[in-house]
Amino acid sequence: MEPAFWHRKWADNQIGFHQAQPSPYLQRHWPALGLAEGSRVLVPLCGKSLDLAWLAAQGHRVLGIELSPRAVEAFFTEHGLDAQVSRQGAFEVWRSGDVQVWCGDFFALRAEDIADCAGLYDRAAMIALPPVMRERYLALLSRALPVGAKGLLVTLDYDQKLLAGPPFSVGDDEVRQGLAGWSLQALETNELIGESPKFQQAGLTSLLERVYRVQC
Repeated sequence: MEPAFWHRKWADNQIGFHQAQPSPYLQRHWPALGLAEGSRVLVPLCGKSLDLAWLAAQGHRVLGIELSPRAVEAFFTEHGLDAQVSRQGAFEVWRSGDVQVWCGDFFALRAEDIADCAGLYDRAAMIALPPVMRERYLALLSRALPVGAKGLLVTLDYDQKLLAGPPFSVGDDEVRQGLAGWSLQALETNELIGESPKFQQAGLTSLLERVYRVQC
C-alpha cells in the first residue's frame, strides 16, 4: 500500500480498524507471556490504539510505529499526554512517560532501533499489508528483533477473491511459513462473520480471526 492510501484514510476518518477499548485478546493472553516489568514492546502500525496505553499500564516501555501524523497526534491528545517531539533517523519521535510513537515508514526502521524490544504486539499490522509487503515486514522482524522476543499476533483469514483488502487475508500456512524458525502457538480461532456486515455483503460465509503466541 502506498503511504497516500493511509494518509487519506486518517484524513477522511475512515478508521474502522480502530477499537474503542483495549483488545480483549491482549488483556486475556498478554500476562501469560511473562515479560518482565520495564521490557520494551514493539507495536507496529499502531494508529492511535488504546493498546499502547494498556501495555504501558502493565509496566512496559512501549514503542509504537505509525505512518500517519494525525494518528500519532490523536493518541497523545486523546490521552491528555504532553508529548516531547524529537527526531530519530527517518522518524519524528513523540514520547510521554513510557510511551514512544515513532511517526514514519515502518520499513525505515534499522535493526538497532528495535534490538532491545523483548515484546511484540501485532493486532492490525500484518493484515494491513499486501503480500509482498508482508514478506518484507516479517523479514525485518526476524532480522531485527532479538532472539527470545515474544508476543502476540492477530490475523484474519477469509476468501480474498471475494473481497479486496485491507484488511488482507493471512492464512495459517502463510503465518507459519513467514515465521519459519519462530515458535508459534495458536491460542484462539474465532468466527466473526456474524458481526461483519461488510464481509457478508461481499458474499463471504466465513471470517476467521486467529490469535498466535509467537517467539523468535
